[in-house]
Amino acid sequence: MTEPVIAFAPGRANLIGEHTDYNDGLSLPFAIEQGVRVSAERSQGDEILAVAVDHGEEERFPRSGGERRRDGDWRDFVRGTVGELAAAGFALPGARLEISGDVPEGSGLSSSAALEVALSLALLAVAGVIEPEDRVALARLCSRVENDWVGARTGLLDQLASLFGEDDHALRIDFRTLEVRPVALRLGDWTLVTLPSGEHHSLAESGYNQRREETDTARIALGLESLRDARIEDLDRLPEPLDRRVRHVLEENARVEATVAALERGDFVEVGRLLDASHASLRDLYDSSTDAVERTVARVRDAGAAGARMMGGGFGGDVLALLPPAVEVPEDARRVSPSAGARLLDTA
Repeated sequence: MTEPVIAFAPGRANLIGEHTDYNDGLSLPFAIEQGVRVSAERSQGDEILAVAVDHGEEERFPRSGGERRRDGDWRDFVRGTVGELAAAGFALPGARLEISGDVPEGSGLSSSAALEVALSLALLAVAGVIEPEDRVALARLCSRVENDWVGARTGLLDQLASLFGEDDHALRIDFRTLEVRPVALRLGDWTLVTLPSGEHHSLAESGYNQRREETDTARIALGLESLRDARIEDLDRLPEPLDRRVRHVLEENARVEATVAALERGDFVEVGRLLDASHASLRDLYDSSTDAVERTVARVRDAGAAGARMMGGGFGGDVLALLPPAVEVPEDARRVSPSAGARLLDTA
């Protein structure tokens, strides 16, 4: 590939199924229209020049990715993506990258995964790989960027949603088998929106990693290979707060299945009820809400939402709300709808 390429990777909204991916559970995300674009073209030399257009910054990276240090910004994602692709055996050429996007950072819409996926597709394209053979394997590679180079111990939810998104569909993802099944999400007169809480979050710096450690500790205490195998009666064997963490995971998996069933019969009132239940669980059992998020949830419910919940890993970020027909969209809300997944854009 010698011509310039443009890769686009969408952010995602997770309808329901939070903090379940790293516990071999179930989630129901969908890709959104907003995302990250990376334009790439070959250049002379042995370096990769990355220009972060929205930040007005640039940095040069060796084609191996270089040392594993953390700057705490977009550079970590570029360094990690280059490093993981090189470690996977891809011969990356010298290149110039331009990075831009319209998915807000720190909102819970997974700008991080969109960046990793767009970088990967662009770098692979300039190396001559137009379509990866295995998108699940690419999701794993992007997850390693997040885990090992950025420092957030996320699962595969965000990367799979970005890579496998489909118009008018959510994705039922089983993280034990990595089966991805499209589920029709045709909203009709209903509307899904996100609202900013006014509080940004960073998974690497929030309580996200601590929650993951707690569920690992609970799993080991129960003698299980996966919390997918846990039962409600096992909770009596766990101390506080581990019992609450596991209860959330078990009940959230059940809510995913109930939401799929509600969507299949077109029952959006029930979907709204399940969103409310998910939020209450994340707040009361998983302790991942904040005062700013709670105020935002209360505000949109008072405005007529059928259901609302915190989104992403919690600890700040946006709120997702389902609005019935005739309910006015709040001024600060952003409409989100299920859209296509990551792809190369036509530059002709």
